[in-house]
Amino acid sequence: MSRTAGCCQSCLHYVFDYETPKTLVIQSIVPGCVFRFTQLLVVAYVVGYVCVVQKAYQDTDSVLSTVSTKVKGFASTNTSGMEPRFWDVADYVIPPQGHNTFFVLTNMVVTPRQTQSRCPELPNPSTTCVDDCDCIEGHGDPRGNGIQTGLCVNYSTSVQTCQVLSWCPLEIDTKLPERALLAAAENFTVLIKNSITYPKFNVHRRNILPHINSSYLKKCEFNRATDPHCPIFRLKHIVSEAGEEFQDMAVKGGILGVIIDWSCDLDWWAGKCYPKYSFRRLDNKNPVNNVAPGYNFRFAKYYKTPDGKETRTLIKAYGIRFDIIVFGTAGKFGIVPTIVNLGAALSFLSLVPIVSDWFMLTCTRKRALYSKHKVTYLSEDAETESLSMGTSYGTQ
Repeated sequence: MSRTAGCCQSCLHYVFDYETPKTLVIQSIVPGCVFRFTQLLVVAYVVGYVCVVQKAYQDTDSVLSTVSTKVKGFASTNTSGMEPRFWDVADYVIPPQGHNTFFVLTNMVVTPRQTQSRCPELPNPSTTCVDDCDCIEGHGDPRGNGIQTGLCVNYSTSVQTCQVLSWCPLEIDTKLPERALLAAAENFTVLIKNSITYPKFNVHRRNILPHINSSYLKKCEFNRATDPHCPIFRLKHIVSEAGEEFQDMAVKGGILGVIIDWSCDLDWWAGKCYPKYSFRRLDNKNPVNNVAPGYNFRFAKYYKTPDGKETRTLIKAYGIRFDIIVFGTAGKFGIVPTIVNLGAALSFLSLVPIVSDWFMLTCTRKRALYSKHKVTYLSEDAETESLSMGTSYGTQ
């Protein structure tokens, strides 16, 4: 019966006892400096990094955005082999509307008066032939220009190729103008209209700021130093800010990013929310691996001849595509993130005694003495614990 009672007393001891650590006071400058310095680091982390840099006291929301663009400018061309022509926005902006993007034509290869007929395929190892046996009727190479008729015909006085059913004459895109046909496009301008929303905070903004009126909009132009909030950009300046030369890029085209940053601090002491613009080239420009450089595509304009025959002008268009990328995060003071993040950051203070004990028992000259005192206290704790059990439960 007494053994059972002893077991019950031991269980009660572990369930209801409360333990508190003893404090060992070390009167030494070095451990004291380490302790205070570690505390200072934790406080600096909480105040400097968590509160100031990360702004962990703020609730955040991501931006919702919509963009529209309007390009303006005109040019004239008088190139050998082509009729003099005037170009306006309906000619060089293709397509007229895009989703957060617009394309400006700068160079081209034009193949006029094409009709659906039969003509010799362009020479290459798979299309050259000696007689009709080398050509397969009905065969079409996806990388070729048409469907073979089965005939081997003269492409020139020295070369024979398989005849194809296609839009003839075939396009020869190897003779690209070395100077961009629409070199004047560098002076075109684009108006970028951007509206954003932060739904969590019910905040709405436009990049056309409240102080901008119609008369100002007609004469302003973006300049990072003198007019950083004007939403009208000259194409040459966009390309230049991206570190490129417009005339070089206009020959074979490319892709440029117009980046609008709407990162906003919505607290009353820093309640300004303005867009910040930056520009960079997005397509790969590698002088070593320069296969298929630039940006181009084909489109055609179709006509009817007086006798009702369909004809077309094929255009291989080179130009610059401008992608408008909008991003941003808004922050505003919130009591919940403040408590959560400060509590998490201040929990690092519990590591300070651990770091100080490690330094005291490892790096100081009196580490043996400090270790002896800590072991003594641990032994006393164990002895006191044993004595406590005998006093509290053994006398009952």
